[in-house]
Amino acid sequence: MKKTLDKTYNPSEIEQPIYRHWEESGYFRPNGDKSQPGYCIAIPPPNVTGSLHMGHAFQQTIMDALIRYNRMQGKNTLWQSGTDHAGIATQMVVERKLAAEENKTRYDFTRETFIERIWQWKAESGGSITRQMRRLGDSVDWERERFTMDEGLSNAVKEVFVQLHKDGLIYRGKRLVNWDPKFRTAISDLEVENKEVNGSMWHLRYPLADGAKTADGKDYLIVATTRPETMLGDTGVAVNPEDPRYKNLIGKYVTLPLVNRRIPIIGDEHADMEKGTGCVKITPAHDFNDYEVGRRHQLPMINIFTLDADIREQAQVFDTHGQESDVYSAELPAQFQKLERFAARKAVLAEIEALGLLEKIEPHNLTIPYGDRSSVVIEPMLTDQWYVKTKPLAEVAINAVKDGQIQFVPKQYENMYFSWMNDIQDWCISRQLWWGHRIPAWYDEQGNVYVGRSEEEVRKDNNIAANVVLNQDEDVLDTWFSSGLWTFSTLGWPNKTDDLMTFHPTSVLVTGFDIIFFWVARMIMLTMHFLKNADGTPQVPFKTVYVTGLIRDEEGQKMSKSKGNVIDPLDMIDGISLEELLEKRTGNMMQPQLAEKIRKRTEKQFPTGIEAHGTDALRFTLAALASTGRDINWDMKRLEGYRNFCNKLWNASRYVMMNTEGHDCGLKGGAMDYSLADKWILAEFNQTVKEYREALDTYRFDIAAGILYEFTWNQFCDWYLELTKPVIANGSADEQRATRHTLVTVLEALLRLAHPIIPFITEEIWQNIKPLKGITADTIMLQAIPEFEHKWVNEQAVEDINWIKQVIIAVRNIRAEMNIAPSKPLELLIRDASPATHRRISDNVTFIESLARLSEIVILENGEKGPLSVTKLVDGAELLIPMAGLIDKHAELERLTKEIAKVEGEISRIEGKLSNASFVDKAPEAVVAKEKEKLQGYADDKAKLQEQYTVIKNM
Repeated sequence: MKKTLDKTYNPSEIEQPIYRHWEESGYFRPNGDKSQPGYCIAIPPPNVTGSLHMGHAFQQTIMDALIRYNRMQGKNTLWQSGTDHAGIATQMVVERKLAAEENKTRYDFTRETFIERIWQWKAESGGSITRQMRRLGDSVDWERERFTMDEGLSNAVKEVFVQLHKDGLIYRGKRLVNWDPKFRTAISDLEVENKEVNGSMWHLRYPLADGAKTADGKDYLIVATTRPETMLGDTGVAVNPEDPRYKNLIGKYVTLPLVNRRIPIIGDEHADMEKGTGCVKITPAHDFNDYEVGRRHQLPMINIFTLDADIREQAQVFDTHGQESDVYSAELPAQFQKLERFAARKAVLAEIEALGLLEKIEPHNLTIPYGDRSSVVIEPMLTDQWYVKTKPLAEVAINAVKDGQIQFVPKQYENMYFSWMNDIQDWCISRQLWWGHRIPAWYDEQGNVYVGRSEEEVRKDNNIAANVVLNQDEDVLDTWFSSGLWTFSTLGWPNKTDDLMTFHPTSVLVTGFDIIFFWVARMIMLTMHFLKNADGTPQVPFKTVYVTGLIRDEEGQKMSKSKGNVIDPLDMIDGISLEELLEKRTGNMMQPQLAEKIRKRTEKQFPTGIEAHGTDALRFTLAALASTGRDINWDMKRLEGYRNFCNKLWNASRYVMMNTEGHDCGLKGGAMDYSLADKWILAEFNQTVKEYREALDTYRFDIAAGILYEFTWNQFCDWYLELTKPVIANGSADEQRATRHTLVTVLEALLRLAHPIIPFITEEIWQNIKPLKGITADTIMLQAIPEFEHKWVNEQAVEDINWIKQVIIAVRNIRAEMNIAPSKPLELLIRDASPATHRRISDNVTFIESLARLSEIVILENGEKGPLSVTKLVDGAELLIPMAGLIDKHAELERLTKEIAKVEGEISRIEGKLSNASFVDKAPEAVVAKEKEKLQGYADDKAKLQEQYTVIKNM
């Protein structure tokens, strides 16, 4: 590392060399000191296909701050890293690559050869996100990096599956799932993107059978549907049992048009009397709500779709338990067979209309599920899948949170957790993919299923001869299944490793609210089932769940490529030109109009691109935004502000070094006469340590960042450094030694305090400051975090300096208000001075005169009024600045008149904009709020100017 501090702060020059040094030196490893508490965070494993986005940067900043903070407390600290094999995403990436480069699909390969291609892709291209994580300063133990498909984790997955099956908690069944017809696999709810679209509601006539009539004499029921093609699979019509229009029809039948299927009319509260006609077609094999209705009434299930979502040549008919049934014919009308589902919709409607059974069509807004990666409409599909029985697991997991073994931060997310867990459904864990953990189950030619860790184990345990053919299940496990074991499988389970004993339960999980159920809850359930404490009680995977909000853009919109509002964290670190940014956002966009819209928005937001801000400024911004809210709006101005903060800290450090290097800083002893300012800054820093650590201990990173900013910028840089100048210039040797010692002491400790949030700049400066403290250690990251010390508490010093600051600020404000040059010395009169004021002035007259640029300070005797002056009140006194001879009254009044007129013009302009209904209605809420904020600012300016005008006029 460098040994001199450059004149200019340039993060691009310091960050990567520092990180390489940290990693090569092994500083990220646990210290191995078993006498110290263990502290562990398991990183939510990013997808191996992924790249760093704002959510990663946000969560990883928080995790790294916690790890560094606890490491600096001497704890045996492990940040466990790793990536997820991301089944469907990875398979899609490799399939696209094969199509583009070789014009092949995966079906041109054997399963084994295709999987080899995926491993090859991972080796070549799968590590981009881990490289990006290094840029963010993540101090993870890279030597322990895991992958959800590595051998150890694969063994853990097999062990869990086999044990759950033995425990009767895994079963295979035919149920309805989200089906992606493009990828031909079941997908989870998290992989479904619901979109609002304008559609239609078709009202169809279903003839009543056996001469039945409705209460108003009609021989048909009208059902309304948004998916008329699914009527081919109807097995019932539901009406509300309390509906007087249809109560007499419950138990009777309709004849289903087109297929002439006789299906029952059932009474079920799913039918809403107030909605539509009150009659609902029930298609148990093609709608999740209908599936539940069908189960309640033992209705058969008829599957009309192939796995590609085309109409089948023959339907599949099952009873309510998923067993094949002959209760209905499997025949489907020939004209619909093999039609793609949306073509089938048109054909069914045409036939219905030709039969005179189309009552009416209404426009209808509806929510359509799409595959988030395939972008095709998801089809509810009746398929054979593997499931985990979750109710028994959920009971234990619910109690762990109720009993306080696991704490949610913020606490309100416990309610979301309980809501999901109390209504939990069995978990579909199988996927029809080639990439993933293949299900450890084998079938013989009779269809018997055997579960085991390997085929050899299956044959041995079930006495199956070698000549009996066994075929392994083709499906793989849901990626959430392997990531559900993450906290303990990464530490070596099922073996009882030293790491498992040392670091489990992990300390905290940092995650988003959107996967509390998909990941957090499943980790809790699986961990508590498989891991036990020494006393046999279930072990939790982590003690705290810190739930982050979602980073949105500056207008509160969700960041997405289609909106063109995504900001790459690395672009904020390194900077990017406008041309590169436009190419990034619109380069592969197929819709010219959308691309042009994004281009204009980008050019307006970033006219010259994005400047480089460095990693520390980004991390500080993310920490400062980490409020307890669900949604967090990004703010480029704050990023710029925290880049300025880093500059401020850098320049302050250079000031300290210029005034301490080569000087006596008390390192070798010697008398020290501490000034009031020295005592004050030590007391202020001590209090800052207390409040900052309390904030980090309670996961209030926003408060911690605010505390750090306030002390560094306002107290240390703006005030203390100024207060040291008179001592350094004119103080005695003992005073100078004390002030230099205090400068070095506070700065060095401040760097340690700030290190968890801004690690790079603090390391670089610390390397240059440590010799002044006689420190020989190699890195700041293994130094102790500062602690609150009672010996530095000094209430009188704090009160005295705060009073002196009031005086200096008051005088500076008078200068600004009266337009008096800063270089012109002023006379300060003090009226009605309290005894404390007398003491403060007597003890600190040099400080006050120097910093306020005063020629003298005069304390008026009791009753003495003094000349015509501008006055300000401070605690325990009234300050007077005589105005005679300081300003040209008429010139100043003229200047103020022009300023007032200028401000009034701005007020009028904004009021006109805000009174324009078109602007207020169409502009984003954030833009309108900003205009109102500007209006208030100008109003405040006008009031101050008018107050100054009155004072000058009355002189």
